[in-house]
Amino acid sequence: MVRRSASGGASLSVAGKKSELVPRPRKKNEFESRFATTHAAKGWRDLVASIRNPMAETWDFLTVTPLLTTPTNYRLKGELGIVHHNGKAHDRWQHKSTAKGSARIWFYVEKNTVFLEQVHTHHPNETK
Repeated sequence: MVRRSASGGASLSVAGKKSELVPRPRKKNEFESRFATTHAAKGWRDLVASIRNPMAETWDFLTVTPLLTTPTNYRLKGELGIVHHNGKAHDRWQHKSTAKGSARIWFYVEKNTVFLEQVHTHHPNETK
């Protein structure tokens, strides 16, 4: 798109800045992911730094099928199985980024949003 500047010259209008990361667009039927805590954001960064490819697969899984029960994605049980947010109770899920690894992601889903509540680089003591 070409716009005229105040001086009358042409200028180019761009959506983002040069070298800015292009965000992946979300399909209408996909879930949005958000960090519920700053601790989860740090854990996510740490896991991406150490197991990048499995975390990309985790992103895809949580975006498309976060509520699908699999051997690596399931509801937690007992007291750990419920999380409260804004006065509402939600099922707490656990996702393992690798089948044999110790990293765990705890999350809950509200409408079309996956909230990453806790991201553990090692198996959390609460579930041992």
